[in-house]
Amino acid sequence: MVKAYLRYEPAASFGVIASVDSNIAYDSSGKHLLSPALEKIGVWHVRQGLCTKTLAPTSSSRGPSLAVTSIASSSSSLIAAGYGDGSIRIWDSDKGTCETTLNGHKGAVTALRYNKAGSLLASGSKDNDVILWDVVGENGLFRLRGHRDQVTDVVFISSGKKLVTSSKDKFLRVWDLDTQHCMQIVGGHHSEIWSLDIDLDERYLVTGSADKELRFYAIRHESVDGESVNGAEEESSVQNKWDVLRHFGEIQRQSKERVATVQFNKSGNLLACQVAGKTVEIYLTVPDVFKLLHTIRASKKICSISFCPITPKNTLASLALSLNNNLLEFYSIEHGETKQTLAIDLQGHRSDVRSVALSSDNSFLMSTSHNAVKIWNPSTGSCLRTIDSGYGLCSLILPSNKYGLVGTKDGTIEIIDIGSGTCLEVIEAHGGSVRSIAALPHKNGFVTGSADHDVKFWEYQIKQKPGQAAKQLIVSNVSAMKMNDDALVVAISPDAKYIAVALLDSTVKVHFADTFKFFLSLYGHKLPVLCMDISSDGDLIVTGSADKNIKIWGLDFGDCHKSIFAHADSVMAVQFVPKTHYVFSVGKDRLVKYWDADKFELLLTLEGHHADIWCLAVSSRGDFIVTGSHDRSIRRWDRTEEQFFIEEEKEKRLEEMFEADLDNAFDNKYASKEEIPEEGAVALAGKQSQETLTATDLIIERLDIAEAEQKRIAEHQEEKNNRNVAVFQANPLMNGLSPSDYVLSAFSDVHSNDLEQTLLALPFSDALKLLSYLKDWSSYSDKVELVCRIGTLLLQTHYNQLLSTPAARPILTVFSDIFYERVKGWKDIFGFNLAAMDHIQQMMASRSDALFHDAKSKLIEIRTRQSKRLEERSDTGEVKRKKKKT
Repeated sequence: MVKAYLRYEPAASFGVIASVDSNIAYDSSGKHLLSPALEKIGVWHVRQGLCTKTLAPTSSSRGPSLAVTSIASSSSSLIAAGYGDGSIRIWDSDKGTCETTLNGHKGAVTALRYNKAGSLLASGSKDNDVILWDVVGENGLFRLRGHRDQVTDVVFISSGKKLVTSSKDKFLRVWDLDTQHCMQIVGGHHSEIWSLDIDLDERYLVTGSADKELRFYAIRHESVDGESVNGAEEESSVQNKWDVLRHFGEIQRQSKERVATVQFNKSGNLLACQVAGKTVEIYLTVPDVFKLLHTIRASKKICSISFCPITPKNTLASLALSLNNNLLEFYSIEHGETKQTLAIDLQGHRSDVRSVALSSDNSFLMSTSHNAVKIWNPSTGSCLRTIDSGYGLCSLILPSNKYGLVGTKDGTIEIIDIGSGTCLEVIEAHGGSVRSIAALPHKNGFVTGSADHDVKFWEYQIKQKPGQAAKQLIVSNVSAMKMNDDALVVAISPDAKYIAVALLDSTVKVHFADTFKFFLSLYGHKLPVLCMDISSDGDLIVTGSADKNIKIWGLDFGDCHKSIFAHADSVMAVQFVPKTHYVFSVGKDRLVKYWDADKFELLLTLEGHHADIWCLAVSSRGDFIVTGSHDRSIRRWDRTEEQFFIEEEKEKRLEEMFEADLDNAFDNKYASKEEIPEEGAVALAGKQSQETLTATDLIIERLDIAEAEQKRIAEHQEEKNNRNVAVFQANPLMNGLSPSDYVLSAFSDVHSNDLEQTLLALPFSDALKLLSYLKDWSSYSDKVELVCRIGTLLLQTHYNQLLSTPAARPILTVFSDIFYERVKGWKDIFGFNLAAMDHIQQMMASRSDALFHDAKSKLIEIRTRQSKRLEERSDTGEVKRKKKKT
C-alpha cells in the first residue's frame, strides 16, 4: 500500500523591516513608506509606525530569485516593484493587490522610474538593457540596448519624451523615445555611475559616482517653435546643438565613499547625497548654487533614502533612511539642524536570528540574536516583547511557559521573565560559549554544553528569595561531565536514560544520564556534528553535520541505519516531529527539508529563505514549524490537509529540473553574444519563456482542431444539401464553441505582455490561419484592441512572406477594410466621450469654486512663472552679447 503524507506549506514570514537589496520609497500621499522585506513590500504608516499592509507575490516560485530589488511609486496609488528574477509587478497600494506582472529582463531589476503622468515606466537591469513599459496597456513597448554594464538608474526628461540612463560602464545615455534611438552619450566620469536625478523644473541633472565630486548637467529643452531652451544660462562656448545634456559644473563631496543615491526633494530646494556608508549630505539649492546644509550620520550603514513628497510645517523636508541592520529611521531637516523624529525597529532583529524556541502550548515563540531576545506570537507574527541580552546562541522555554533560558557566546545563561519582558538574572555558567541547552524530561532541570569541554546539569525551582516579595526562578548547578573536546550539541532521550554529546572531533558520545558512564560512540561524520535530535520513542537519533550529511542511527546499538547527502552546505538544525519518525532539517543552502527516517526518503523541499538558515523549532503537535535565518526573517510553515505521495514529489522535482534547464537554454551564457553598436540598438521588450512557448503550442493545437472542425461542418452541409441529413456531432473538445471562438479562447490566458513573444514563435502557415479569423473577432466590441495587436504583430513579423504569398492577399484585403473601419469607429466613440467629459468638467467648474478652479489658477501661475524665467534668460543673453560687442 502506498503511503500518503500531509504537505507543509509557507504560511507566514515576519521579522524583516527593511532588507538590503532594494531602495525604499514614499507613496504619492506621503503618509506611507514602502519598504522591501525580502520578497514582500511592507507599507508602513509613518506617523503610527505600523505596517498597515503587506504586498506579497502569490507566485509558486520562491527563494532569493523573488527578492525585491527596486521600488518606484507613481503619482497615483500604483507601485512598481522589480525582482531578482527580472520580473516587474505593478501593485495597487490602496487595495493591496497585484495588478499585472511584466516579464522582459533576464537579470535582476536595478532601476525603476515612472513618468510624471504615471502612464509609462522605464526599467533598468543587470542584463544591461533598458525597457520602456506601457503601464495602462500592461505591455512592453521596446527595449533599448547600448550600455556595456549594469544599468543603475533611469530618469525621464523633456516631459517624458526623452530618457536618461546611467550605468556601471561610466557613461550616461540620452534616448529619444519617439524615434527610439540614443541621441547622446555623455562621458567624463572616472568610475561607475550609481545614481542620477533631476530637479522639479528640469533645469539640472545631477549624477553620483565613486568620484570625489557630484557632476551637474544643464538640460536643453525643445521649445514650441523648435528652438532650443537651456535649463541653465548659456555659456559662450560652442556646443553641439543636438546635445541634450551639457556639463554645467561640479561640487566636492565631503565623504570619500562612493555615492549610492542622489535625490532632489519634491520642491527641488534640497539635494540629498547618500554614500555607501553611514552619512547623507544635504545640499540647499538656490538658483545655480548648491550649498552644503547638513550631514546626517546614522548608527549603521545606510542602504537607501527617500524624501517625503509632503513637506511638514516649519521644516524644509522629511527624509526616511533604511539601514543595513533591519531598521528604518526618519529625520526632520530644518535650517538650523536635522533631528531624528522616529525609528521603526521593534518588529525585527538587528542581525541574524540564531535560535528559536516554542512554548509547550505553541502560543508564543522566543528568538535570539547578537543583542536581543524577542518574544513573538507565531500565529500573527507580532512582536510582543524585546529584551536586551548578550549574543544568544541557544534558547529554551521552560515547561511552565513563564521563563526562558538563553545560552550566550560569553558563557552565561540568562533567565528571561516572559510575562514582564525582563532579564531576571545572568548566571556565569561556563568558561566558553554555551552552544546547546536541552531540557531534562519529567524533571525540573536542564543540561548545557559548552566550548569549555563541560556538560553541566542544572536544577531550577521557583521560590522566594530573602528580602524579595515575589517568587523567582532559582537555578543551581547539580553536576558536570568533562568531555575530551568542545561540546557542540547535547540531546537527552525521552526517558532521560541517555545523554548524547556531539564533540568538535566529529563524533557523538552517548552516556548514561545518571551515572555518566560511557555507552556508545557514533562515528562516521567527516566534519563536526552541528545538530542532533532523538525521536519521541527513543529508538532513533539523527545527526546533521558540516559535511552536508544527515545520519540516522539506532540508539540501542549505535548502528548507522542510513547516511544521506541532505544539503548543499552545512546542516544547521534537525528535529523530529513529535511521536513520529519524520525529520525536518535546515541548512546553509537556504532550504528546509522534510524526511521519512524509516524509509530514508526525502518527502518535501521547502524554499523561502534568502540566506543561511540557522535554527528550527517544531510545534508540540507537529502542525507547524518555525525557522530563523541570516536574512533576519522568521518563517512559519504550516501542515495542510493536502495529501501527497513520494513518487509524485519525485516526478515534480524532475519536472522542475527540466524546466530550469529549459530556462537556461533560453539564456545560454556560453552562446555568442550579439555585438551591440556603440550608438545603441532597439529590440523587442518581452522575453521567451516556458509560458510563451506553452501558449504558442496551445494556439497551434486549437488552430488544427478548429480547421478539422470547419472541414467537418462543410462536409455536413454538403450532405445536408444532398438530403442525407444526419445530426451533426460537434467536437466535445471545443466545449460547444464555434471554431472561431475556440481559437479566440486560446488567448484568454495569454498575458498582454507575453502576446508578442507568443506570436513570434508561430510558424507562417499558422499565422496565416490566425489572420483569417480576425474578421470574425473584430465584431466583438471588447476584442477590438486584441485584434489590432494580433494583426499588427503578425503583419510586422511576416511582412515579406505575406507580400510574396498569393493566398494571403484575399485575407489581407478583407482584414484591411474591417480593421480600419472598426478602429475608426472606436476612436470616434472615445473622442466623443472625452469631449463630453471635458464639457461636464467645464460646467462643474463654472458652477463651483472647488477643485477645477484651483487647478486652473495653479496652471496660470505655472505658465506665468515659466514665461518670466524665459524673459529673464533672454535679458541676460542680450546683456552678455552687448558686453562682447563692447
